[in-house]
Amino acid sequence: MAMKIFLIVVLVLALALGIIGFLIEALLWLALLGIVLFVGTVVFWWARAKLNRRRDAAGPA
Repeated sequence: MAMKIFLIVVLVLALALGIIGFLIEALLWLALLGIVLFVGTVVFWWARAKLNRRRDAAGPA
Protein backbone atom coordinates (compact mmCIF):
# COMPACT_ATOMS: atom_id res chain seq x y z
CA MET A 1 0.00 0.00 0.00
CA ALA A 2 2.79 2.41 0.87
CA MET A 3 4.50 1.69 -2.46
CA LYS A 4 1.33 2.58 -4.39
CA ILE A 5 1.06 5.90 -2.56
CA PHE A 6 4.73 6.62 -3.22
CA LEU A 7 4.36 5.85 -6.92
CA ILE A 8 1.28 8.05 -7.21
CA VAL A 9 3.16 10.91 -5.53
CA VAL A 10 6.08 10.46 -7.94
CA LEU A 11 3.72 10.45 -10.92
CA VAL A 12 2.03 13.66 -9.75
CA LEU A 13 5.39 15.34 -9.16
CA ALA A 14 6.61 14.24 -12.59
CA LEU A 15 3.50 15.72 -14.22
CA ALA A 16 3.95 18.96 -12.28
CA LEU A 17 7.61 19.21 -13.33
CA GLY A 18 6.66 18.58 -16.94
CA ILE A 19 3.94 21.21 -16.95
CA ILE A 20 6.13 23.82 -15.25
CA GLY A 21 8.98 23.03 -17.63
CA PHE A 22 6.80 23.51 -20.70
CA LEU A 23 5.17 26.69 -19.36
CA ILE A 24 8.52 28.33 -18.62
CA GLU A 25 10.60 27.79 -21.74
CA ALA A 26 13.86 28.48 -19.92
CA LEU A 27 13.16 25.41 -17.81
CA LEU A 28 12.69 23.02 -20.72
CA TRP A 29 15.16 20.66 -19.06
CA LEU A 30 12.69 20.39 -16.19
CA ALA A 31 10.00 19.22 -18.60
CA LEU A 32 12.35 16.58 -19.99
CA LEU A 33 13.19 15.43 -16.48
CA GLY A 34 9.48 15.21 -15.67
CA ILE A 35 8.80 13.14 -18.77
CA VAL A 36 11.66 10.74 -18.03
CA LEU A 37 10.57 10.41 -14.41
CA PHE A 38 6.94 9.82 -15.42
CA VAL A 39 7.83 7.14 -17.97
CA GLY A 40 10.25 5.45 -15.58
CA THR A 41 7.65 5.34 -12.82
CA VAL A 42 4.96 3.93 -15.13
CA VAL A 43 7.33 1.22 -16.39
CA PHE A 44 8.33 0.32 -12.82
CA TRP A 45 4.69 0.18 -11.71
CA TRP A 46 3.72 -1.94 -14.73
CA ALA A 47 6.60 -4.37 -14.12
CA ARG A 48 5.66 -4.77 -10.44
CA ALA A 49 2.02 -5.38 -11.31
CA LYS A 50 2.96 -7.96 -13.93
CA LEU A 51 5.27 -9.74 -11.48
CA ASN A 52 2.54 -9.79 -8.82
CA ARG A 53 -0.02 -11.17 -11.31
CA ARG A 54 2.40 -13.89 -12.36
CA ARG A 55 3.10 -14.76 -8.73
CA ASP A 56 -0.65 -14.90 -7.95
CA ALA A 57 -1.37 -17.06 -11.02
CA ALA A 58 1.25 -19.60 -9.93
CA GLY A 59 -0.82 -20.33 -6.83
CA PRO A 60 0.45 -21.50 -3.48
CA ALA A 61 3.78 -23.26 -3.51
